[in-house]
Amino acid sequence: MNEDLTALIPELALLGAAVIGLLAGSWLPRRRQWVIAVLAAAACAAGLVATAVTEATTRERTVFSHAFAVDTATFVGRLVVLAALLLVIGMSVESVHSHRRESEYWVLLLMTGAGTLALIGANDLLMLFAAYLLASVPAYALAGFAKDAPATEAALKYYLMGALLGTVLLAGTALLYAAGHGTLYRDLKAALPAAPYGLVAVGLVAVLAGLIFKSGAVPAHFWVPDVTDGAPTPVAAYVTTLPKIGGLIAGYRLLHQALPGSDVNWPLLLAILAAATMTLGNLAAFFQTSVKRLLAYSTIGQVGYLLMALAVATRSDLAQQSLLFYLAAYAVTNLGAFAVVTQLPRARTLDDYRGLARRRPGLAAVLLVCLLGLVGTPPTGVFLGKLEIFSATIDGGYTWLAALAVANTVASLFYYLRWLAPLFTTDDVAPAATQAPQGRWAAATAYAAAALSVALGIAGQAVLTLADGPLVP
Repeated sequence: MNEDLTALIPELALLGAAVIGLLAGSWLPRRRQWVIAVLAAAACAAGLVATAVTEATTRERTVFSHAFAVDTATFVGRLVVLAALLLVIGMSVESVHSHRRESEYWVLLLMTGAGTLALIGANDLLMLFAAYLLASVPAYALAGFAKDAPATEAALKYYLMGALLGTVLLAGTALLYAAGHGTLYRDLKAALPAAPYGLVAVGLVAVLAGLIFKSGAVPAHFWVPDVTDGAPTPVAAYVTTLPKIGGLIAGYRLLHQALPGSDVNWPLLLAILAAATMTLGNLAAFFQTSVKRLLAYSTIGQVGYLLMALAVATRSDLAQQSLLFYLAAYAVTNLGAFAVVTQLPRARTLDDYRGLARRRPGLAAVLLVCLLGLVGTPPTGVFLGKLEIFSATIDGGYTWLAALAVANTVASLFYYLRWLAPLFTTDDVAPAATQAPQGRWAAATAYAAAALSVALGIAGQAVLTLADGPLVP
């Protein structure tokens, strides 16, 4: 079985910290539960170190009967998820400090992060479903953490959509097992080309439905704006970032490793989903006045661009590196914008940010970098990510999709500027109380995320080289 636990140190670090945090949190007094936050951050740091060491000392391999793959996608995915989890922890400190369920918050965050890491390395359909559950169930509880009416509604919608499409994913797993007589991706790769076309097509669509839900793409996007608006802001930052990393890398691995020889025209299906997702997300964001709902529809649009890499997963050699780099750039840029929203908890609408550049020039600069970064403005990482993903799409034969993506990118500038323009207003400024900061941790997280976004754009070639390695056969 090759039960090599050293290959799973990042995942085990998060799960171990979750167990220790759950037990310790039951005994620690409320004023001392910040210790669990330190433990969570230490687990993420340990995972980052272990990931770097593993990449430097070992080659691509599979463990536990080939169910989990340790390769380039796993390496980059771990780095992105763990770094993003650290940013989420940073922006959550003031939000949950001295909360009566503070330790439970950190435990849930660690568990759903471990589930996301498991999604990234899943090399077997059963492993994929187990990782889906581990990533999803704690996130439902996080969405309703505030226990007020909006949070309860967010948790309910998130749970119902997740349970429905999780069941569909399990049904798809059963169908693909019936078609390929196995659940390992390499077994499916050999068996599915000769399997009945209809069985493979329905099974694949059902499995993709669960991953589309994790990614927040059309047509499983309905939960995204309501959950983002109703959940606590750090949780909203989490659900619009980390599940997408797990879902999209898992989808890429499935398509690239298990279905390259299938007669099912899944590239066209994903190209259509990408086109619909980016267009709907950008158009729906046009006239939003709530900053959280605007970011929610923005993230739907961003998923549309990311799905382009999945559409050409077996058609272009640039698909993998463009997907992994774009995910890294998007994660830090999106989290930077959410960190500013977390730092200004009373500023809920675009008008509440009027005159922010005069009162809080640092936060205004972060918003400028992150919102223009999400458009794809150099020298941010998203600019290079979009350039790579558009090139991969053209290289894969979907020039029309790349042209539509360029048009959507230009259109998205409108609603980001609707938020940015009030920042520099000198008259009719929003009340000072509206822009009162929450504390220092969220601001520090915002500055760090913006710096990472620019750094990825400047040092992009080095990251693209890291993301260009092979997957396990």
